Amino acid sequence: MTTFATLRALHTCIGSALSDLERLYKERSPSPSSPLDYPSLDVPHYPNSAISPTDELAEKLVNDRSAVVAIGYIVAACGQMSAIVKRPGGHLQACMRFIEEAHIVEILRDGNPQGMHVNDIHRAVVALRPSSAAPDLAVLTPERLGHILRVLATAHWLREVSPDVFANNRRSAVIDTGKTLEQLRAQPEKKYADTNGLAALLGHVCEASFFLEMTEWLLPDVHARNASPATPCPSGTEGPTGLRSYSTVFGLDLNTDLNFFEWLDLPENTFRRERFAHAMTGSSYTEGTLQDILQAFPWDNLPAGSVLVDVGGGIGTASLTVAHMHPDIRVVVEDRAPVVDKAPAEWGGEYAHIIDSGRVSWRVRDFLTPWKPLSESNEQAPDVFLLRMILHDWPDDVCRTILHQLRNAASSETRLVIGDALLLPACKDKESLVPEDSPLLPNLGMASLQSYLIDIMMMGNLASKERTVSEMEVLLYSAGWKISNIKRSTGSLWAYTIAAPI
Repeated sequence: MTTFATLRALHTCIGSALSDLERLYKERSPSPSSPLDYPSLDVPHYPNSAISPTDELAEKLVNDRSAVVAIGYIVAACGQMSAIVKRPGGHLQACMRFIEEAHIVEILRDGNPQGMHVNDIHRAVVALRPSSAAPDLAVLTPERLGHILRVLATAHWLREVSPDVFANNRRSAVIDTGKTLEQLRAQPEKKYADTNGLAALLGHVCEASFFLEMTEWLLPDVHARNASPATPCPSGTEGPTGLRSYSTVFGLDLNTDLNFFEWLDLPENTFRRERFAHAMTGSSYTEGTLQDILQAFPWDNLPAGSVLVDVGGGIGTASLTVAHMHPDIRVVVEDRAPVVDKAPAEWGGEYAHIIDSGRVSWRVRDFLTPWKPLSESNEQAPDVFLLRMILHDWPDDVCRTILHQLRNAASSETRLVIGDALLLPACKDKESLVPEDSPLLPNLGMASLQSYLIDIMMMGNLASKERTVSEMEVLLYSAGWKISNIKRSTGSLWAYTIAAPI
């Protein structure tokens, strides 16, 4: 196929998917005379704000399974066309981290909906910083702030309504925490409490993306070339260049032998640790949908009183969703002591009755150690072990230990539910997310790019990875488990893998 033929095919793909999306909105419109429109990029929708029933329906339809497929095709085709016709540019990580830390989205939401001048935004940013560490106004200038915000407006993350006047849009509003400026000023450490976790996820990912030094980690000669000759070589294992060898980019960047989770547990990282817990809640909105876990496993088939153990479950976002919809299931969430100590208090009123009833509880456990019965009087094996976004945090040898411990505790009826992305090759293979004759990449290309970037981040931070189906199959089999089913989210690489003991 010639390049122009490919571009025309991609153009057709966009038009067809757009027609499907428009048809869905028209069919679901409350009134035939007033067709439902897709949400506008220029109109912010804050998570905690009240909106009209019509706008609420338009937002809800974005996550309809038919819409998800059409949106994936549009994003993939647009990304592929962009890659063909335009040279690549840089990334927005530094700018995104700045607006999250500086509370820009909340400042714009609190200000004039028609936009705030950069001078007013600058004053608000300075006023929200602690007096003990006030910014240097010769460094943080309105002019520099304006340049940062303009980058994000150019990338459609904000809106520049007139020169140097900025406002939120639909994308930036997603990371609004709903906190007032007074709340942020009085208790900045509580910014992410009682939120959907998306702002926390952004802050965590932007700060923790140590894979930027991946080249130095993988190529010792580049590290040697860039290392300061005045800096003595630290003690530790030395590589062939005489420089210290690190198992992760994270270790290279911070000059530490601690793994990411050990580092996170240091006393000085209390804020990062709490942000990470909320970020895992936010991740539930980026990989498939939180409701996908309800279709991932036949929960209705479990007998009353069945036990779901959420291994490394943090504050219990996913398993609480199951408990909420299935009142006969008991949930036990296992995690590290710093997480368990705070987890119940992180939930608001929605799940209070479940937690107060004792049907959902937390206990401290290191998942690298043998699994112990939930009580001395009941040594029965759990009905389900849930490992959601756990295995991608660890290299194969550690995953094998985690899985072995669960296999040793399992009965023949116990099932393992694993929530992680399952990557596909960027070429034709036995599994594809697109039709046979589609010009799109089988893995949906740019629409799936986030999962592949997370794969590299996992490699750099934790020496781990997002796995392919075959890699997951081999790993599970080596630890005494066999895959019985894989349930992918619609149009997504995110999947729930069900396994049974061998």
